[in-house]
Amino acid sequence: MAGRRALGRQFGWLWAAFVVSSYGTGLRFGAFPMIAVLVLHSGPAQVAALAAAGRAVGALVAVPLGPWVEFRRKRPVMVAMDLTRCAALLSVPAAYAFGRLSFAQLLVVSVAVAAADIAFRAASGAYLKALVPPEDLLVANGRFESTTWTATVVGPPLGGAAMGMFGPVTTVVADAVSYLLSALGLRAIGGTEPRPARAGASRLRAGELLEGWRYVLAHPTLRPLFFNTIVVNGLIMATEPLLAVLLLGPLGFAPWQYGLAFAAPCLGGLVGSRLAPRLVARFGQHKVMCTAGVLRACWSVGLAFVRPGVPGLVLIMVVQFGLVTCCGLFNPVLATYRLDHTPTDRVVRTLTAWSVSSSAAIAALTAVWGLLAAVTGPRTAIAVAGVLLLATPLLLPRRGNAPLETREQAASLT
Repeated sequence: MAGRRALGRQFGWLWAAFVVSSYGTGLRFGAFPMIAVLVLHSGPAQVAALAAAGRAVGALVAVPLGPWVEFRRKRPVMVAMDLTRCAALLSVPAAYAFGRLSFAQLLVVSVAVAAADIAFRAASGAYLKALVPPEDLLVANGRFESTTWTATVVGPPLGGAAMGMFGPVTTVVADAVSYLLSALGLRAIGGTEPRPARAGASRLRAGELLEGWRYVLAHPTLRPLFFNTIVVNGLIMATEPLLAVLLLGPLGFAPWQYGLAFAAPCLGGLVGSRLAPRLVARFGQHKVMCTAGVLRACWSVGLAFVRPGVPGLVLIMVVQFGLVTCCGLFNPVLATYRLDHTPTDRVVRTLTAWSVSSSAAIAALTAVWGLLAAVTGPRTAIAVAGVLLLATPLLLPRRGNAPLETREQAASLT
Protein backbone atom coordinates (compact mmCIF):
# COMPACT_ATOMS: atom_id res chain seq x y z
CA MET A 1 0.00 0.00 0.00
CA ALA A 2 1.35 3.42 -0.98
CA GLY A 3 0.30 4.97 2.34
CA ARG A 4 2.54 2.51 4.26
CA ARG A 5 5.66 3.06 2.16
CA ALA A 6 8.85 3.55 4.15
CA LEU A 7 10.42 6.91 3.38
CA GLY A 8 13.65 6.52 5.35
CA ARG A 9 15.12 7.59 8.68
CA GLN A 10 15.61 11.24 7.73
CA PHE A 11 11.98 11.65 6.74
CA GLY A 12 11.03 9.87 9.96
CA TRP A 13 12.76 12.58 12.01
CA LEU A 14 11.20 15.32 9.87
CA TRP A 15 7.75 13.82 10.37
CA ALA A 16 8.35 13.39 14.11
CA ALA A 17 9.28 17.07 14.39
CA PHE A 18 6.10 17.98 12.49
CA VAL A 19 3.98 15.73 14.72
CA VAL A 20 5.17 17.25 17.99
CA SER A 21 4.80 20.85 16.81
CA SER A 22 1.36 20.13 15.30
CA TYR A 23 0.07 18.72 18.56
CA GLY A 24 1.52 21.67 20.43
CA THR A 25 -0.30 24.06 18.09
CA GLY A 26 -3.49 22.04 18.53
CA LEU A 27 -3.21 22.33 22.30
CA ARG A 28 -2.73 26.11 22.03
CA PHE A 29 -5.79 26.55 19.79
CA GLY A 30 -7.86 29.47 21.09
CA ALA A 31 -5.39 30.31 23.88
CA PHE A 32 -4.66 33.91 22.82
CA PRO A 33 -8.34 34.95 22.54
CA MET A 34 -9.02 33.30 25.90
CA ILE A 35 -6.06 35.09 27.52
CA ALA A 36 -7.21 38.36 25.98
CA VAL A 37 -10.71 37.92 27.41
CA LEU A 38 -10.02 36.30 30.78
CA VAL A 39 -6.73 37.93 31.74
CA LEU A 40 -6.70 41.26 29.91
CA HIS A 41 -10.50 41.75 29.85
CA SER A 42 -10.45 42.66 26.16
CA GLY A 43 -13.65 43.26 24.23
CA PRO A 44 -14.85 41.62 21.00
CA ALA A 45 -13.25 44.28 18.81
CA GLN A 46 -9.83 43.73 20.38
CA VAL A 47 -10.12 39.95 20.12
CA ALA A 48 -11.06 40.23 16.43
CA ALA A 49 -8.17 42.67 15.87
CA LEU A 50 -5.79 40.22 17.55
CA ALA A 51 -6.80 37.46 15.13
CA ALA A 52 -6.84 39.58 11.97
CA ALA A 53 -3.90 41.91 12.62
CA GLY A 54 -1.58 39.14 13.80
CA ARG A 55 -2.16 37.18 10.62
CA ALA A 56 -2.02 40.20 8.28
CA VAL A 57 1.06 41.88 9.77
CA GLY A 58 2.78 38.50 10.11
CA ALA A 59 2.23 37.94 6.39
CA LEU A 60 3.70 41.37 5.60
CA VAL A 61 6.75 40.67 7.75
CA ALA A 62 7.22 37.32 5.97
CA VAL A 63 7.43 38.85 2.46
CA PRO A 64 11.22 39.50 2.52
CA LEU A 65 11.85 36.15 4.21
CA GLY A 66 11.10 34.20 1.02
CA PRO A 67 14.07 35.42 -1.05
CA TRP A 68 16.28 35.33 2.05
CA VAL A 69 15.43 31.68 2.82
CA GLU A 70 15.64 30.59 -0.85
CA PHE A 71 19.43 30.78 -0.96
CA ARG A 72 20.16 29.34 2.47
CA ARG A 73 20.26 25.82 3.81
CA LYS A 74 16.70 24.97 4.69
CA ARG A 75 17.14 22.85 7.79
CA PRO A 76 19.01 25.55 9.80
CA VAL A 77 16.28 28.02 8.79
CA MET A 78 13.60 25.61 10.03
CA VAL A 79 15.44 25.18 13.34
CA ALA A 80 15.78 28.96 13.67
CA MET A 81 12.05 29.47 13.04
CA ASP A 82 11.20 26.81 15.64
CA LEU A 83 13.41 28.54 18.21
CA THR A 84 11.94 31.93 17.28
CA ARG A 85 8.41 30.66 17.89
CA CYS A 86 9.52 29.00 21.13
CA ALA A 87 11.09 32.22 22.47
CA ALA A 88 8.15 34.40 21.40
CA LEU A 89 5.61 32.13 23.06
CA LEU A 90 7.63 31.75 26.26
CA SER A 91 7.56 35.53 26.68
CA VAL A 92 3.81 35.29 27.34
CA PRO A 93 3.91 33.09 30.49
CA ALA A 94 6.99 35.00 31.67
CA ALA A 95 5.15 38.33 31.47
CA TYR A 96 2.03 36.76 32.98
CA ALA A 97 4.03 35.44 35.96
CA PHE A 98 5.31 38.96 36.70
CA GLY A 99 1.96 40.63 36.11
CA ARG A 100 3.26 42.52 33.06
CA LEU A 101 1.32 40.85 30.25
CA SER A 102 -0.37 43.31 27.88
CA PHE A 103 -2.52 43.23 24.78
CA ALA A 104 0.33 44.81 22.79
CA GLN A 105 2.62 41.93 23.73
CA LEU A 106 0.03 39.36 22.60
CA LEU A 107 -0.21 41.20 19.29
CA VAL A 108 3.59 41.28 18.82
CA VAL A 109 3.86 37.57 19.66
CA SER A 110 1.04 36.77 17.22
CA VAL A 111 2.88 38.63 14.45
CA ALA A 112 6.21 36.92 15.22
CA VAL A 113 4.64 33.46 15.30
CA ALA A 114 2.66 34.08 12.09
CA ALA A 115 5.76 35.29 10.20
CA ALA A 116 7.87 32.38 11.49
CA ASP A 117 5.09 29.95 10.49
CA ILE A 118 5.19 31.17 6.89
CA ALA A 119 8.99 31.03 6.68
CA PHE A 120 9.05 27.57 8.25
CA ARG A 121 6.42 26.15 5.88
CA ALA A 122 8.24 27.55 2.84
CA ALA A 123 11.60 26.16 3.96
CA SER A 124 10.10 22.79 4.89
CA GLY A 125 8.44 22.46 1.47
CA ALA A 126 11.76 23.03 -0.28
CA TYR A 127 13.54 20.69 2.13
CA LEU A 128 10.93 17.96 1.60
CA LYS A 129 11.33 18.21 -2.19
CA ALA A 130 15.08 17.66 -1.83
CA LEU A 131 14.71 14.89 0.78
CA VAL A 132 12.00 12.71 -0.77
CA PRO A 133 11.93 11.25 -4.31
CA PRO A 134 9.23 12.78 -6.55
CA GLU A 135 7.19 9.56 -6.58
CA ASP A 136 6.97 9.65 -2.76
CA LEU A 137 5.99 13.31 -2.34
CA LEU A 138 2.26 12.60 -2.22
CA VAL A 139 2.71 9.93 0.44
CA ALA A 140 4.81 12.35 2.52
CA ASN A 141 2.34 15.22 2.14
CA GLY A 142 -0.51 12.86 2.97
CA ARG A 143 1.19 11.96 6.24
CA PHE A 144 1.65 15.61 7.12
CA GLU A 145 -2.00 16.31 6.29
CA SER A 146 -3.28 13.39 8.38
CA THR A 147 -1.13 14.58 11.30
CA THR A 148 -2.61 18.07 11.04
CA TRP A 149 -6.18 16.83 11.20
CA THR A 150 -5.48 14.33 13.99
CA ALA A 151 -3.90 17.11 16.05
CA THR A 152 -6.97 19.26 15.35
CA VAL A 153 -9.24 16.55 16.72
CA VAL A 154 -7.21 15.82 19.85
CA GLY A 155 -5.47 19.12 20.65
CA PRO A 156 -8.23 21.70 21.28
CA PRO A 157 -10.29 19.57 23.73
CA LEU A 158 -7.17 18.62 25.70
CA GLY A 159 -5.95 22.21 25.56
CA GLY A 160 -9.26 23.52 26.85
CA ALA A 161 -9.18 21.05 29.75
CA ALA A 162 -5.56 21.97 30.54
CA MET A 163 -6.35 25.70 30.59
CA GLY A 164 -9.30 25.05 32.89
CA MET A 165 -7.20 22.99 35.31
CA PHE A 166 -3.82 24.74 35.25
CA GLY A 167 -4.46 28.28 34.05
CA PRO A 168 -4.78 30.25 30.79
CA VAL A 169 -1.10 30.21 29.77
CA THR A 170 -0.60 26.46 30.20
CA THR A 171 -1.05 25.56 26.56
CA VAL A 172 1.17 28.45 25.45
CA VAL A 173 4.00 26.85 27.45
CA ALA A 174 3.18 23.44 25.94
CA ASP A 175 3.32 24.83 22.41
CA ALA A 176 6.62 26.60 23.10
CA VAL A 177 8.10 23.33 24.35
CA SER A 178 6.77 21.54 21.26
CA TYR A 179 8.74 23.92 19.03
CA LEU A 180 11.88 23.26 21.06
CA LEU A 181 11.37 19.51 20.63
CA SER A 182 10.72 20.04 16.92
CA ALA A 183 14.04 21.88 16.60
CA LEU A 184 15.82 19.00 18.32
CA GLY A 185 14.12 16.54 15.97
CA LEU A 186 15.27 18.54 12.94
CA ARG A 187 18.83 18.57 14.27
CA ALA A 188 18.64 14.77 14.62
CA ILE A 189 18.01 14.34 10.88
CA GLY A 190 21.74 14.61 10.27
CA GLY A 191 23.38 14.46 6.89
CA THR A 192 24.71 17.34 4.85
CA GLU A 193 22.71 19.93 2.95
CA PRO A 194 24.48 21.84 0.17
CA ARG A 195 24.17 25.59 0.21
CA PRO A 196 22.00 26.71 -2.73
CA ALA A 197 23.95 28.54 -5.43
CA ARG A 198 22.89 32.10 -6.07
CA ALA A 199 23.11 33.46 -9.58
CA GLY A 200 23.68 37.14 -10.22
CA ALA A 201 23.99 39.71 -7.44
CA SER A 202 25.03 38.46 -4.01
CA ARG A 203 22.65 40.76 -2.17
CA LEU A 204 18.88 40.64 -2.02
CA ARG A 205 17.29 42.91 -4.62
CA ALA A 206 13.88 44.52 -4.27
CA GLY A 207 12.62 42.77 -7.41
CA GLU A 208 13.20 39.35 -5.84
CA LEU A 209 10.48 40.04 -3.28
CA LEU A 210 7.90 39.54 -6.03
CA GLU A 211 9.55 36.59 -7.79
CA GLY A 212 7.22 34.03 -6.17
CA TRP A 213 4.12 35.88 -7.34
CA ARG A 214 5.57 36.37 -10.82
CA TYR A 215 6.20 32.66 -11.20
CA VAL A 216 2.76 31.62 -9.93
CA LEU A 217 0.86 34.17 -12.00
CA ALA A 218 2.72 33.19 -15.17
CA HIS A 219 2.10 29.47 -14.72
CA PRO A 220 -0.95 28.14 -16.62
CA THR A 221 -2.17 25.77 -13.87
CA LEU A 222 -0.67 27.18 -10.68
CA ARG A 223 -2.31 30.55 -11.37
CA PRO A 224 -5.93 29.29 -11.23
CA LEU A 225 -5.09 27.01 -8.29
CA PHE A 226 -3.59 30.00 -6.48
CA PHE A 227 -6.73 32.11 -6.86
CA ASN A 228 -8.99 29.18 -6.06
CA THR A 229 -7.23 28.29 -2.82
CA ILE A 230 -6.91 31.82 -1.43
CA VAL A 231 -10.59 32.56 -2.14
CA VAL A 232 -11.83 29.23 -0.73
CA ASN A 233 -9.65 29.40 2.38
CA GLY A 234 -10.56 33.04 2.92
CA LEU A 235 -14.31 32.46 2.69
CA ILE A 236 -14.22 29.39 4.93
CA MET A 237 -12.10 31.07 7.61
CA ALA A 238 -14.09 34.33 7.43
CA THR A 239 -17.23 32.54 8.59
CA GLU A 240 -15.67 30.82 11.62
CA PRO A 241 -16.11 33.77 14.03
CA LEU A 242 -19.65 34.28 12.72
CA LEU A 243 -20.49 30.63 13.37
CA ALA A 244 -19.22 31.01 16.93
CA VAL A 245 -21.46 34.06 17.45
CA LEU A 246 -24.48 32.30 15.90
CA LEU A 247 -24.10 28.98 17.70
CA LEU A 248 -23.11 30.26 21.13
CA GLY A 249 -25.51 33.20 21.00
CA PRO A 250 -28.96 33.02 19.35
CA LEU A 251 -28.96 29.22 18.90
CA GLY A 252 -27.91 28.56 22.49
CA PHE A 253 -25.33 25.81 21.95
CA ALA A 254 -23.17 24.98 24.96
CA PRO A 255 -19.39 25.46 24.59
CA TRP A 256 -18.82 21.69 24.68
CA GLN A 257 -21.34 21.23 21.85
CA TYR A 258 -19.59 23.91 19.83
CA GLY A 259 -16.24 22.20 20.36
CA LEU A 260 -17.66 18.77 19.48
CA ALA A 261 -19.32 20.10 16.33
CA PHE A 262 -16.00 21.21 14.89
CA ALA A 263 -13.51 18.78 16.45
CA ALA A 264 -15.14 15.41 15.66
CA PRO A 265 -15.60 16.07 11.91
CA CYS A 266 -11.84 16.65 11.61
CA LEU A 267 -11.57 12.86 11.47
CA GLY A 268 -12.71 13.39 7.87
CA GLY A 269 -9.38 15.09 7.19
CA LEU A 270 -7.62 11.91 8.28
CA VAL A 271 -9.83 9.89 5.93
CA GLY A 272 -9.23 12.20 2.97
CA SER A 273 -5.47 12.39 3.44
CA ARG A 274 -5.19 8.60 3.71
CA LEU A 275 -7.23 8.13 0.53
CA ALA A 276 -5.21 10.64 -1.50
CA PRO A 277 -2.35 8.34 -2.66
CA ARG A 278 -4.76 5.52 -3.60
CA LEU A 279 -7.11 7.78 -5.56
CA VAL A 280 -4.27 9.54 -7.38
CA ALA A 281 -2.75 6.19 -8.33
CA ARG A 282 -6.09 5.12 -9.80
CA PHE A 283 -7.52 8.30 -11.35
CA GLY A 284 -4.57 10.66 -11.76
CA GLN A 285 -3.39 13.74 -9.91
CA HIS A 286 -5.25 16.41 -11.85
CA LYS A 287 -8.62 14.63 -11.84
CA VAL A 288 -8.51 13.94 -8.09
CA MET A 289 -7.41 17.48 -7.27
CA CYS A 290 -10.13 19.12 -9.36
CA THR A 291 -12.86 16.74 -8.19
CA ALA A 292 -11.97 17.34 -4.54
CA GLY A 293 -11.75 21.08 -5.28
CA VAL A 294 -15.30 21.07 -6.66
CA LEU A 295 -16.72 18.96 -3.83
CA ARG A 296 -15.20 21.04 -1.04
CA ALA A 297 -17.08 24.09 -2.35
CA CYS A 298 -20.48 22.43 -1.97
CA TRP A 299 -20.77 22.05 1.80
CA SER A 300 -20.52 25.42 3.55
CA VAL A 301 -23.84 26.80 2.30
CA GLY A 302 -25.56 24.19 4.48
CA LEU A 303 -24.36 25.98 7.61
CA ALA A 304 -26.81 28.79 6.90
CA PHE A 305 -29.69 26.39 7.73
CA VAL A 306 -28.53 25.38 11.21
CA ARG A 307 -31.26 25.28 13.84
CA PRO A 308 -31.13 24.85 17.65
CA GLY A 309 -30.90 21.48 19.34
CA VAL A 310 -29.71 18.06 18.27
CA PRO A 311 -30.81 18.37 14.60
CA GLY A 312 -28.71 21.52 14.26
CA LEU A 313 -25.72 19.84 15.89
CA VAL A 314 -26.03 16.85 13.56
CA LEU A 315 -26.30 19.13 10.51
CA ILE A 316 -23.12 21.00 11.48
CA MET A 317 -21.20 17.77 12.00
CA VAL A 318 -22.33 16.31 8.67
CA VAL A 319 -21.48 19.49 6.77
CA GLN A 320 -18.12 19.87 8.49
CA PHE A 321 -17.24 16.20 7.99
CA GLY A 322 -17.91 16.48 4.26
CA LEU A 323 -15.97 19.73 3.97
CA VAL A 324 -12.98 18.51 5.97
CA THR A 325 -12.83 15.18 4.12
CA CYS A 326 -12.65 17.00 0.79
CA CYS A 327 -10.02 19.41 2.16
CA GLY A 328 -8.02 16.50 3.55
CA LEU A 329 -8.00 14.96 0.08
CA PHE A 330 -7.37 18.19 -1.82
CA ASN A 331 -4.57 19.67 0.31
CA PRO A 332 -1.84 16.98 -0.01
CA VAL A 333 -2.53 16.59 -3.73
CA LEU A 334 -2.23 20.36 -4.19
CA ALA A 335 0.96 20.49 -2.10
CA THR A 336 2.50 17.74 -4.20
CA TYR A 337 1.35 19.28 -7.50
CA ARG A 338 2.80 22.63 -6.47
CA LEU A 339 6.20 21.12 -5.65
CA ASP A 340 6.17 19.08 -8.86
CA HIS A 341 5.61 22.20 -10.96
CA THR A 342 8.00 24.60 -9.22
CA PRO A 343 11.76 24.74 -9.97
CA THR A 344 13.99 23.98 -7.00
CA ASP A 345 15.45 27.49 -6.97
CA ARG A 346 11.98 29.07 -6.69
CA VAL A 347 10.23 26.75 -4.22
CA VAL A 348 10.66 28.91 -1.11
CA ARG A 349 9.65 32.16 -2.84
CA THR A 350 6.64 30.48 -4.44
CA LEU A 351 5.45 28.91 -1.18
CA THR A 352 6.03 32.17 0.68
CA ALA A 353 4.00 34.12 -1.87
CA TRP A 354 1.23 31.53 -1.59
CA SER A 355 1.16 31.64 2.23
CA VAL A 356 1.41 35.43 2.43
CA SER A 357 -1.47 35.85 -0.03
CA SER A 358 -3.59 33.29 1.80
CA SER A 359 -3.00 34.93 5.18
CA ALA A 360 -3.74 38.39 3.80
CA ALA A 361 -6.92 37.16 2.10
CA ILE A 362 -8.15 35.47 5.28
CA ALA A 363 -7.51 38.62 7.32
CA ALA A 364 -9.24 40.86 4.77
CA LEU A 365 -12.26 38.62 4.23
CA THR A 366 -12.65 38.08 7.98
CA ALA A 367 -12.87 41.86 8.43
CA VAL A 368 -15.29 42.26 5.51
CA TRP A 369 -17.55 39.44 6.67
CA GLY A 370 -17.55 40.88 10.19
CA LEU A 371 -18.91 44.13 8.78
CA LEU A 372 -21.41 42.24 6.62
CA ALA A 373 -22.64 40.29 9.66
CA ALA A 374 -23.04 43.53 11.60
CA VAL A 375 -25.36 44.82 8.86
CA THR A 376 -27.26 41.68 7.84
CA GLY A 377 -26.76 39.25 10.74
CA PRO A 378 -24.44 36.22 11.07
CA ARG A 379 -26.74 33.76 9.31
CA THR A 380 -27.08 35.89 6.19
CA ALA A 381 -23.33 36.54 6.05
CA ILE A 382 -22.66 32.80 6.33
CA ALA A 383 -25.14 32.13 3.54
CA VAL A 384 -23.47 34.71 1.26
CA ALA A 385 -20.09 33.07 1.82
CA GLY A 386 -21.59 29.65 1.08
CA VAL A 387 -23.12 30.83 -2.19
CA LEU A 388 -19.86 32.45 -3.29
CA LEU A 389 -18.00 29.24 -2.51
CA LEU A 390 -20.26 27.42 -5.00
CA ALA A 391 -18.71 29.53 -7.76
CA THR A 392 -15.07 28.85 -6.81
CA PRO A 393 -14.74 25.66 -8.94
CA LEU A 394 -14.77 28.00 -11.94
CA LEU A 395 -11.24 29.02 -10.87
CA LEU A 396 -9.87 25.49 -11.06
CA PRO A 397 -7.61 24.63 -14.05
CA ARG A 398 -9.36 22.77 -16.87
CA ARG A 399 -6.33 20.64 -17.71
CA GLY A 400 -3.09 19.69 -15.99
CA ASN A 401 0.53 20.01 -17.03
CA ALA A 402 3.17 17.31 -16.75
CA PRO A 403 5.49 17.69 -13.73
CA LEU A 404 8.45 19.99 -14.31
CA GLU A 405 10.98 17.15 -14.11
CA THR A 406 9.07 15.16 -16.73
CA ARG A 407 8.98 18.10 -19.13
CA GLU A 408 12.70 18.74 -18.64
CA GLN A 409 13.51 15.09 -19.34
CA ALA A 410 11.37 15.12 -22.49
CA ALA A 411 13.07 18.32 -23.67
CA SER A 412 16.51 16.76 -23.15
CA LEU A 413 15.57 13.86 -25.46
CA THR A 414 14.44 16.05 -28.37
